[in-house]
Amino acid sequence: MTAPAAPTASRAGLCADRVVAVTGAGRGLGRAHALAFAAEGARVVVNDLGVGPDGGGGERSGGPARAVVDEIVAAGGEAVVHGGDIATAEGASSLVATALDAFGRLDTLVNNAGFLRDRMLVNLDEDDWDAVVRVHLRGHFLPLKHAAAHWRAETKAGRAPVARVINTSSGAGLLGSVGQGNYAAAKAGIVALTLVAAAELGRYGVHVNALAPAARTRMTERTFAEAMAAPGEGEFDAMAPANVSPLVVWLGSAASDGVTGRVFEAEAGRITVMEGWRPGPTEDRGARRSPAEAGETVRRLLADAERPGQVYGAS
Repeated sequence: MTAPAAPTASRAGLCADRVVAVTGAGRGLGRAHALAFAAEGARVVVNDLGVGPDGGGGERSGGPARAVVDEIVAAGGEAVVHGGDIATAEGASSLVATALDAFGRLDTLVNNAGFLRDRMLVNLDEDDWDAVVRVHLRGHFLPLKHAAAHWRAETKAGRAPVARVINTSSGAGLLGSVGQGNYAAAKAGIVALTLVAAAELGRYGVHVNALAPAARTRMTERTFAEAMAAPGEGEFDAMAPANVSPLVVWLGSAASDGVTGRVFEAEAGRITVMEGWRPGPTEDRGARRSPAEAGETVRRLLADAERPGQVYGAS
């Protein structure tokens, strides 16, 4: 499958003169985001290790990131490669340092890097659990931590930033997904991290939101092959990663002022504001219940409660 050509960069776009770092930007969604930011005038730090879809293999190199940078530059934009492992403190701090060294600032961080190691829970070993949680959850936390430290320092120096962070969750993190316990747990953790970061960092001019995208990538092509299949010639490609990027670019721009602590789903031409946990039916008797009475109360409350969304892959 041939990747779409890079869009033409515009110095007068929505993100003109902003500096954006995108992790996992060598392919798929990250690549689409990097190209879309460049097309709207941003200068882009393109992070990617070049590993396989399970995080392993001898493919580890800066090749995919370099290819994206070359596309951006060929279209008249500005971009640099970052090949560090953002799930390490050194790699995450060097991501911020690369933006500052190359462009003198950092305005937007898009946390997107990740891979899959799918197993049913009874077959899921500790290494596959740790690897997936590491790249998704730690790989969000550390870049966010180091970028936030920079923006806090800027605020204290009297240079209040207009900073943006877009984290990447998943429908698996919102509803669960059979065979993806490690991935779903990490993606659910990213939502909670987003809410905490939005509350803590607002004082420094930082808006933090999360996205649960659905698009055709190396991960989804393998797991959801039928749903992610490319359409016939001339038909709308609903699962193209580029369909998701306009929302990411807007959230990463100054135009998204006041939008923070939110979770969005994006797929094809659809954008949805997700509404998370909030109190539902409640009964307070003002006294302790016996276990049997607690069970009776739960049955009454569940009868009035909305049913949860179905876990992906559940029969």
